[in-house]
Amino acid sequence: MDKILSARIDELVLHKISLLAQKLHVSKKKVIEGAVEKYAQEMESTDGINVFAQTSGVWKRNETIDQTVSHTRRTFRESMERFKQ
Repeated sequence: MDKILSARIDELVLHKISLLAQKLHVSKKKVIEGAVEKYAQEMESTDGINVFAQTSGVWKRNETIDQTVSHTRRTFRESMERFKQ
């Protein structure tokens, strides 16, 4: 799903994006996405960035998915019961 991004950019940069979009026969969105992807690949190859090593590690859990779901549901139920009374 696409998200909306609002940013103030220099007028010359916007002009370059427009020119690239016209020359490549693609949308401005594709130009920006392509530029970000290329920049990210460049950084990964030069700096050896490992996205998984830099994230919080949410996927590394000591409990199973069923246990996590059960715990979450129990906590939610308890909070609903607290406000019911």
